[in-house]
Amino acid sequence: MYVIVVGGGKVGYYLTRELLAAGHELVLMEKDGRRARQISDEIGSIVLQRDGCEGKHLAEAGANRAAIVAAVTGDDEDNLVVCQMAKHHFDVPRTIARVNNPRNETLFRHLGVDEIISPTRMALAAIEQDIPVHELLHLAQLQGGELELLEAQIAEGSPAVGRHPSEIDLPEGCSLFVLIRGDSAQPVRPETIFQVGDKVLAISRTDCEVELHRQLIGTTPSEAAG
Repeated sequence: MYVIVVGGGKVGYYLTRELLAAGHELVLMEKDGRRARQISDEIGSIVLQRDGCEGKHLAEAGANRAAIVAAVTGDDEDNLVVCQMAKHHFDVPRTIARVNNPRNETLFRHLGVDEIISPTRMALAAIEQDIPVHELLHLAQLQGGELELLEAQIAEGSPAVGRHPSEIDLPEGCSLFVLIRGDSAQPVRPETIFQVGDKVLAISRTDCEVELHRQLIGTTPSEAAG
């Protein structure tokens, strides 16, 4: 498989090394001459000192036959431009972009980037595993970027304790679908009564999270601070 990697920082460098080790054919594009020469000295002549944001340079790298273009520079705008060029000018089947600012994820998806890698969101998800139970955990952002998979733990004082799903005033665009009680998982059914210690998986629009927090967990952090 032929892959073009744009960006010779640490992410691009190690990605290139792993792809080479796996037997893929590829080119690494890095516009900084000093960095390009450094990488070339280590991994060989597959490094092209060019700016991947320019169509003529992508063409020189062979974008017209690439199966994947991965833009992993430290600049979100550059990564978006690279993916747009690859997709719309060279019909590259799959584009992958590094997104440093999570607020840009929706835009990237809206503009047709196939796969988004967000180091910030991945680090946040790892940190949230240790956040106290009075917070919502963000498990995954679903395709399209407008929906998220969330986990809420029902603790003492939660408004949901002792109530059925129909008694919880969920915002439109939010759905509870899995109950984890002890070591078992089951669908959230009309007869379900929420108990302390339950974990509930929900799919929610991002703009509904505050109300979901209020209904399942209680006072939101901003309300508590106020």
